[in-house]
Amino acid sequence: MDPNVMKRIFFDEHRHWDAFVEKHKEHMRPNVIKEVQKFRGCGDPRNGFKILVCEGCHDIRRVPYRCKGRFCTTCSCGETEEWSRVLMEDVFQVNHRHVVFTIDEGLWRVFLQHRKMLKEFMDEAVRIIKEHFEKKHKITPGIIAGIHTFGSRLNFNPHVHMLVTMGGMKSNGEWKTYDYVPFEMLRKQWQTVVLKLIRRSLNEEEKKQVQSRLQQAYSANGEGFYVHAPKQKGNVKNQLGYIGRYIKRPAIALKRIQSYDGEYVVFSYHDKKSGEEKTEKVTVEEFIARVIRHIPDENFKTIRYYGVYSRRLKKVSKMLVTSWQKEARKWIVRAQRRLKRRNWRERIQRITGKDPLVCPKCECYYEYKGEVCLEEGKLTIKYAVCERARGCLERMIRDLTGKQKNKKQKEETPVVPKQLRAVETDSEVYMFDLFGSGKHTA
Repeated sequence: MDPNVMKRIFFDEHRHWDAFVEKHKEHMRPNVIKEVQKFRGCGDPRNGFKILVCEGCHDIRRVPYRCKGRFCTTCSCGETEEWSRVLMEDVFQVNHRHVVFTIDEGLWRVFLQHRKMLKEFMDEAVRIIKEHFEKKHKITPGIIAGIHTFGSRLNFNPHVHMLVTMGGMKSNGEWKTYDYVPFEMLRKQWQTVVLKLIRRSLNEEEKKQVQSRLQQAYSANGEGFYVHAPKQKGNVKNQLGYIGRYIKRPAIALKRIQSYDGEYVVFSYHDKKSGEEKTEKVTVEEFIARVIRHIPDENFKTIRYYGVYSRRLKKVSKMLVTSWQKEARKWIVRAQRRLKRRNWRERIQRITGKDPLVCPKCECYYEYKGEVCLEEGKLTIKYAVCERARGCLERMIRDLTGKQKNKKQKEETPVVPKQLRAVETDSEVYMFDLFGSGKHTA
């Protein structure tokens, strides 16, 4: 499918999203509407843009703002890759396990109706692993946890993914390695924790409504809820990169959407019971309902850090481990190393092999000349390097809004040299498709 398929499903001439909001707005969370609207305007120059001008041939490039939303397929994919890259270098270079905590299918709807429990749901899963290391081995492990609310069919299936160090730090900074954790034994403990969490979080009326589900979940899982933690093989950095991308991945990848005909969406998924790749055909309304339920609440952190990776302890932990390393001559981490996040130029250069600030026509460099932002619903010039750039930005604003200047404005606007107008292409630059097809990306 083309990269705009998600935007077409929501916002094409059939206006599925508008119809969905009109039908279900009384039951929708405000943050869902907010995030989808951000996605709708992502890459649209009417929401703001920067202009770059080639110093050689004066070619003009317009770079629209990106929404950086949590639902946007383009922004979230780029953020996932960058987060994973930084993670690979920032954690201890020791073996980690990818640990997954799941619950009984009958309880999925309970968490859908009471989303307030999701944060504590993740905390409780981490606590089980962390307390095992602290009580059994007297060490503090490093844990990075992420919550997924989606299954392969976009159903609401809350479960916790964790990146757990196989070992931990003692109080003196010594690093101890342990490769065995009795995850099977922890299943029953996880089951007890989840059932108690639900009972203490709901009021009496709500507990009556879910009591049958709680009893069924307990009786149908004699050994406890599922805890999966396979041993990782291969290079440590490759492990960290893969697990990091998996933890932060979006609910559905665009490549899984196989077709959209205006009424139905067909997407592929992996059936874990049979181990086969299958497809499912649903109406657009059903597809939208499945996708938006996985948009997290505003300010809800889907990734959290614990133990020696917690933001409060990480710097101190690295200093202690470094001191121990000097004596033991075992190098686990370089405490002074700091990895910067790539800017958009560096990301595009890595993906395409081309420098987005080099003109493809004359190979001179583009220069930043100014930008326009949206203020109180009106496009406003935020910065212009000179009067000539300001005049160019004003023309672009008029082209986008369709507004004409009055006579006084025409007299005050400086005349732009003919050479600049003659070569102006007004082409748009997108963060993930700069000098390729020039098509918009969703």
